[in-house]
Amino acid sequence: MTALAERLATALAEVLVVDAESDGALTVTHDRTLASLRVVPIAEGLELVSLTQILAWDLPLTEALRRRAAEQADLSQLGSVTVVVKDAESADVLLRYNFPGSGLTDEALRTLVLLVLTKGVEIRDVLTA
Repeated sequence: MTALAERLATALAEVLVVDAESDGALTVTHDRTLASLRVVPIAEGLELVSLTQILAWDLPLTEALRRRAAEQADLSQLGSVTVVVKDAESADVLLRYNFPGSGLTDEALRTLVLLVLTKGVEIRDVLTA
């Protein structure tokens, strides 16, 4: 685990249950959503935090779902909303967000991750209402 990943795990463990996976990912749950975070080295001194949050599983694949997901994607500045078609009748919805973690304090890392996770919950609530 990189130093940034260790700092991220420690910072998040103050407010969330954090599981360190064998492949280096961190898994957290937030308000009935599941998220995976990875630290990705990009260049010397630059590491990105890549966050993928599962907002909903097995939703009926309808035009209304696609429209609401697109609306939420347009409104969100904290990530991209993706509808993952599983089959002709169902889909999962994900929120993905990448940000540079290098140079951020532990408090800033925790705050940014919590902002993204909370936005994901808000989007989930709209999509499943």
